[in-house]
Amino acid sequence: MSEEISVAEAYRKGRTIFMGLELLIAPGALVPRPETELLGTTALDVLRQMNLSAPRVVDMCCGAGNLACAIAHYAPAAQVWASDLTDGCVEVARRNVAHHDMADRVSVFQGDLFSAFSGLQLDDTIDVITCNPPYISEKRLEGDRARLTELEPREAFAAGPYGLSIHMRVIKDAPRYLRRGGILLFEVGLGQDRQVMRLLERSKSFEGIRAVTNQAGEGRVVVGHTRP
Repeated sequence: MSEEISVAEAYRKGRTIFMGLELLIAPGALVPRPETELLGTTALDVLRQMNLSAPRVVDMCCGAGNLACAIAHYAPAAQVWASDLTDGCVEVARRNVAHHDMADRVSVFQGDLFSAFSGLQLDDTIDVITCNPPYISEKRLEGDRARLTELEPREAFAAGPYGLSIHMRVIKDAPRYLRRGGILLFEVGLGQDRQVMRLLERSKSFEGIRAVTNQAGEGRVVVGHTRP
């Protein structure tokens, strides 16, 4: 089944499955992709290794709330703050939080990246930040990947001239929110893992930087630890 057909079918049904959870979806928010489950399972692995009694997690660029809800479901002691820029994403994410009765542990805010959390006093308190940002270059969205925006919002894909503009902004601002030894995890596009690892290295704020590969051996998640 082609990606276009599966996206159309998911919108028609109004729901999909992500990491074993039923999620509500609607036009205006990206349909969660199976490949993003690698980011979710890696985040859960990291949380298990940290062995915290009440982990504090931020899910940046939360889309339909799939990662926020999955992390809260499989790490039931976690408190999660999620954010996205668009009305469509925030509405669907909040519907999914309610659908899974997680309103006491998952909060969804609207804003431009970390500005969504202004006034919440989250500085230096977050253990893990997950981020599945847009990562397709404007040139490719106008060329070979133009079909992506036929059914789904352009904001879910467009990421500047190199597909890395959101990664760069999150890397710059994340250390303000992560506690010492906190962990930042990104989903990256095919072939972007080395570039994002270099961005983390250049920031001088992260160590233990590594890529996590999928079953095909492709680096699709990048992890960095803030310096203790």
